[in-house]
Amino acid sequence: MPTDPTRFILLNTSHYGNIGATARAMKTMGFSDLVLVAPRFADALVHEDTVAMASGAADVLVRARVVASLAEALDGVSYACATAMTPRDFGPPTHAPRPLFAELARSEHRVAFVFGSERFGMANDDVYRCHACISIPTHPGYGSLNLAQAVQLLAYDWRQALGGFDVLPRVPDPTLADGAQVQGLLDHWQRALADIGFLDPAAPKKLMPRLHQLINRAGLSAEEVHLLRGIARAMQRRG
Repeated sequence: MPTDPTRFILLNTSHYGNIGATARAMKTMGFSDLVLVAPRFADALVHEDTVAMASGAADVLVRARVVASLAEALDGVSYACATAMTPRDFGPPTHAPRPLFAELARSEHRVAFVFGSERFGMANDDVYRCHACISIPTHPGYGSLNLAQAVQLLAYDWRQALGGFDVLPRVPDPTLADGAQVQGLLDHWQRALADIGFLDPAAPKKLMPRLHQLINRAGLSAEEVHLLRGIARAMQRRG
Protein backbone atom coordinates (compact mmCIF):
# COMPACT_ATOMS: atom_id res chain seq x y z
CA MET A 1 0.00 0.00 0.00
CA PRO A 2 1.39 3.45 -0.84
CA THR A 3 2.32 5.47 2.23
CA ASP A 4 0.26 8.56 2.95
CA PRO A 5 0.44 10.96 5.88
CA THR A 6 -3.35 11.25 6.29
CA ARG A 7 -4.63 10.01 9.64
CA PHE A 8 -8.09 8.71 10.51
CA ILE A 9 -9.06 9.00 14.17
CA LEU A 10 -12.04 7.25 15.78
CA LEU A 11 -13.23 8.51 19.17
CA ASN A 12 -14.74 6.14 21.75
CA THR A 13 -15.92 3.68 19.11
CA SER A 14 -18.27 1.05 20.51
CA HIS A 15 -18.93 -1.33 17.59
CA TYR A 16 -16.27 -3.75 16.40
CA GLY A 17 -17.73 -3.85 12.91
CA ASN A 18 -17.32 -0.12 12.41
CA ILE A 19 -13.63 -0.34 13.22
CA GLY A 20 -13.09 -3.15 10.74
CA ALA A 21 -15.19 -1.46 8.06
CA THR A 22 -13.23 1.76 8.61
CA ALA A 23 -9.98 -0.10 7.99
CA ARG A 24 -11.43 -1.50 4.79
CA ALA A 25 -12.68 1.91 3.65
CA MET A 26 -9.26 3.43 4.30
CA LYS A 27 -7.34 0.73 2.46
CA THR A 28 -9.50 0.99 -0.66
CA MET A 29 -8.44 4.63 -0.91
CA GLY A 30 -4.77 4.01 -0.11
CA PHE A 31 -4.72 5.21 3.51
CA SER A 32 -3.27 3.26 6.42
CA ASP A 33 -2.84 5.48 9.51
CA LEU A 34 -5.67 4.58 11.89
CA VAL A 35 -5.80 5.70 15.54
CA LEU A 36 -8.46 4.73 18.07
CA VAL A 37 -9.03 7.01 21.03
CA ALA A 38 -10.31 5.18 24.11
CA PRO A 39 -12.46 2.59 22.31
CA ARG A 40 -15.17 0.96 24.38
CA PHE A 41 -13.48 -2.45 24.31
CA ALA A 42 -9.81 -3.22 24.90
CA ASP A 43 -9.78 -5.85 22.14
CA ALA A 44 -11.23 -3.45 19.56
CA LEU A 45 -8.48 -4.05 17.00
CA VAL A 46 -8.26 -7.83 17.28
CA HIS A 47 -11.82 -8.97 17.92
CA GLU A 48 -13.11 -11.44 15.34
CA ASP A 49 -15.92 -9.10 14.26
CA THR A 50 -13.42 -6.31 13.62
CA VAL A 51 -11.18 -8.56 11.55
CA ALA A 52 -14.13 -9.98 9.63
CA MET A 53 -15.43 -6.54 8.67
CA ALA A 54 -11.93 -5.42 7.64
CA SER A 55 -12.18 -8.02 4.85
CA GLY A 56 -8.59 -8.03 3.66
CA ALA A 57 -7.50 -4.83 5.41
CA ALA A 58 -6.11 -6.59 8.48
CA ASP A 59 -2.75 -4.92 7.80
CA VAL A 60 -4.36 -1.56 8.60
CA LEU A 61 -5.57 -2.99 11.91
CA VAL A 62 -2.12 -4.38 12.71
CA ARG A 63 -0.54 -0.95 12.25
CA ALA A 64 -3.33 0.91 14.06
CA ARG A 65 -2.74 2.44 17.49
CA VAL A 66 -4.89 2.90 20.58
CA VAL A 67 -4.35 6.06 22.63
CA ALA A 68 -6.05 7.60 25.63
CA SER A 69 -6.84 11.08 24.32
CA LEU A 70 -7.45 13.08 21.17
CA ALA A 71 -4.41 15.20 22.02
CA GLU A 72 -2.23 12.08 21.67
CA ALA A 73 -3.96 11.06 18.46
CA LEU A 74 -3.30 14.48 16.91
CA ASP A 75 0.42 14.41 17.61
CA GLY A 76 2.21 15.34 14.38
CA VAL A 77 -1.00 16.55 12.69
CA SER A 78 -1.09 20.14 11.43
CA TYR A 79 -4.72 20.29 10.24
CA ALA A 80 -7.54 18.37 11.92
CA CYS A 81 -11.02 18.04 10.45
CA ALA A 82 -13.91 17.24 12.78
CA THR A 83 -16.80 15.34 11.26
CA ALA A 84 -19.42 16.97 13.46
CA MET A 85 -22.75 17.34 11.67
CA THR A 86 -24.06 19.94 14.15
CA PRO A 87 -22.30 23.33 14.15
CA ARG A 88 -20.89 24.40 17.54
CA ASP A 89 -20.97 27.88 19.01
CA PHE A 90 -17.42 29.23 18.93
CA GLY A 91 -16.34 26.12 17.03
CA PRO A 92 -14.32 25.98 13.81
CA PRO A 93 -16.00 26.88 10.51
CA THR A 94 -18.10 24.23 8.78
CA HIS A 95 -17.28 23.20 5.21
CA ALA A 96 -18.56 20.81 2.58
CA PRO A 97 -15.81 18.27 1.91
CA ARG A 98 -14.84 18.94 -1.70
CA PRO A 99 -14.17 22.70 -1.63
CA LEU A 100 -12.14 22.34 1.57
CA PHE A 101 -10.24 19.33 0.26
CA ALA A 102 -9.31 21.16 -2.93
CA GLU A 103 -7.55 23.79 -0.80
CA LEU A 104 -5.97 21.31 1.61
CA ALA A 105 -4.59 19.18 -1.21
CA ARG A 106 -2.49 22.14 -2.35
CA SER A 107 -1.07 22.69 1.12
CA GLU A 108 1.73 21.02 3.04
CA HIS A 109 -0.50 20.10 5.98
CA ARG A 110 -0.56 16.70 7.55
CA VAL A 111 -4.30 16.13 7.69
CA ALA A 112 -6.38 14.12 10.14
CA PHE A 113 -10.08 13.29 10.03
CA VAL A 114 -11.72 12.87 13.42
CA PHE A 115 -14.91 10.82 13.82
CA GLY A 116 -17.03 10.77 16.96
CA SER A 117 -18.66 7.81 18.66
CA GLU A 118 -21.67 6.09 17.15
CA ARG A 119 -24.03 7.19 19.91
CA PHE A 120 -22.88 10.67 20.89
CA GLY A 121 -20.74 12.00 18.05
CA MET A 122 -17.99 14.42 19.05
CA ALA A 123 -17.83 16.31 22.33
CA ASN A 124 -17.49 20.09 22.11
CA ASP A 125 -13.98 20.05 23.53
CA ASP A 126 -12.89 17.61 20.83
CA VAL A 127 -14.44 19.73 18.09
CA TYR A 128 -12.65 22.82 19.43
CA ARG A 129 -9.31 21.07 18.94
CA CYS A 130 -9.95 20.88 15.20
CA HIS A 131 -9.32 23.46 12.50
CA ALA A 132 -12.51 22.78 10.53
CA CYS A 133 -15.79 20.92 10.69
CA ILE A 134 -16.84 18.82 7.73
CA SER A 135 -20.50 18.32 6.93
CA ILE A 136 -21.26 15.67 4.32
CA PRO A 137 -24.12 16.92 2.12
CA THR A 138 -27.08 14.56 2.54
CA HIS A 139 -30.81 14.56 1.89
CA PRO A 140 -32.40 17.31 4.02
CA GLY A 141 -34.94 14.88 5.41
CA TYR A 142 -32.48 12.17 6.47
CA GLY A 143 -28.79 12.73 7.09
CA SER A 144 -27.93 9.76 9.31
CA LEU A 145 -24.76 8.03 8.11
CA ASN A 146 -23.14 4.96 9.60
CA LEU A 147 -19.65 5.70 10.93
CA ALA A 148 -17.85 3.55 8.37
CA GLN A 149 -19.98 5.00 5.56
CA ALA A 150 -18.89 8.48 6.55
CA VAL A 151 -15.26 7.34 6.58
CA GLN A 152 -15.63 5.88 3.09
CA LEU A 153 -17.20 9.02 1.66
CA LEU A 154 -14.54 11.33 3.07
CA ALA A 155 -11.70 8.96 2.19
CA TYR A 156 -12.92 8.87 -1.40
CA ASP A 157 -13.30 12.64 -1.72
CA TRP A 158 -9.91 13.24 -0.11
CA ARG A 159 -8.20 10.72 -2.39
CA GLN A 160 -9.81 12.39 -5.41
CA ALA A 161 -8.54 15.77 -4.22
CA LEU A 162 -5.05 14.28 -3.96
CA GLY A 163 -5.20 13.08 -7.56
CA GLY A 164 -7.16 9.84 -7.33
CA PHE A 165 -6.30 6.47 -8.81
CA ASP A 166 -6.42 5.40 -12.43
CA VAL A 167 -9.23 3.07 -13.45
CA LEU A 168 -7.51 -0.07 -14.67
CA PRO A 169 -9.14 -2.03 -17.52
CA ARG A 170 -10.56 -5.39 -16.48
CA VAL A 171 -9.56 -6.97 -19.80
CA PRO A 172 -6.67 -6.11 -22.11
CA ASP A 173 -7.36 -3.90 -25.10
CA PRO A 174 -8.23 -5.99 -28.17
CA THR A 175 -5.81 -6.39 -31.05
CA LEU A 176 -7.27 -4.46 -33.97
CA ALA A 177 -7.54 -6.19 -37.30
CA ASP A 178 -4.96 -5.09 -39.85
CA GLY A 179 -5.68 -3.97 -43.40
CA ALA A 180 -5.21 -7.43 -44.90
CA GLN A 181 -7.65 -8.99 -42.43
CA VAL A 182 -10.26 -6.31 -43.11
CA GLN A 183 -9.89 -6.71 -46.88
CA GLY A 184 -10.17 -10.48 -46.53
CA LEU A 185 -13.39 -9.99 -44.58
CA LEU A 186 -14.82 -7.67 -47.23
CA ASP A 187 -13.94 -10.07 -50.04
CA HIS A 188 -15.50 -12.94 -48.11
CA TRP A 189 -18.70 -10.98 -47.44
CA GLN A 190 -18.91 -9.90 -51.07
CA ARG A 191 -18.89 -13.57 -52.15
CA ALA A 192 -21.35 -14.57 -49.42
CA LEU A 193 -23.79 -11.77 -50.27
CA ALA A 194 -23.62 -12.77 -53.92
CA ASP A 195 -24.23 -16.43 -53.03
CA ILE A 196 -27.45 -15.60 -51.16
CA GLY A 197 -28.64 -13.22 -53.87
CA PHE A 198 -28.34 -10.04 -51.83
CA LEU A 199 -25.59 -8.62 -54.04
CA ASP A 200 -25.77 -8.56 -57.83
CA PRO A 201 -22.14 -8.71 -59.04
CA ALA A 202 -23.20 -7.19 -62.37
CA ALA A 203 -24.76 -4.17 -60.64
CA PRO A 204 -23.25 -3.90 -57.16
CA LYS A 205 -24.09 -0.20 -56.86
CA LYS A 206 -22.56 1.23 -53.65
CA LEU A 207 -23.12 -1.72 -51.34
CA MET A 208 -19.49 -2.74 -50.89
CA PRO A 209 -18.07 0.80 -50.43
CA ARG A 210 -20.73 1.44 -47.79
CA LEU A 211 -19.96 -1.86 -46.08
CA HIS A 212 -16.27 -0.95 -46.19
CA GLN A 213 -16.94 2.37 -44.45
CA LEU A 214 -19.13 0.67 -41.85
CA ILE A 215 -16.35 -1.78 -41.00
CA ASN A 216 -13.77 1.00 -40.84
CA ARG A 217 -15.91 2.95 -38.36
CA ALA A 218 -16.38 -0.17 -36.24
CA GLY A 219 -12.64 -0.62 -35.70
CA LEU A 220 -12.94 -4.40 -35.60
CA SER A 221 -10.62 -6.61 -33.60
CA ALA A 222 -9.01 -9.67 -35.16
CA GLU A 223 -11.42 -11.90 -33.20
CA GLU A 224 -14.41 -9.94 -34.50
CA VAL A 225 -13.16 -10.40 -38.08
CA HIS A 226 -13.02 -14.16 -37.49
CA LEU A 227 -16.57 -14.05 -36.10
CA LEU A 228 -17.94 -12.17 -39.11
CA ARG A 229 -16.18 -14.50 -41.52
CA GLY A 230 -17.76 -17.42 -39.70
CA ILE A 231 -21.17 -15.82 -40.28
CA ALA A 232 -20.31 -15.39 -43.96
CA ARG A 233 -19.41 -19.10 -44.22
CA ALA A 234 -22.74 -20.04 -42.63
CA MET A 235 -24.54 -17.81 -45.14
CA GLN A 236 -22.74 -19.52 -48.01
CA ARG A 237 -23.68 -22.98 -46.76
CA ARG A 238 -27.33 -22.00 -46.55
CA GLY A 239 -27.17 -20.22 -49.90
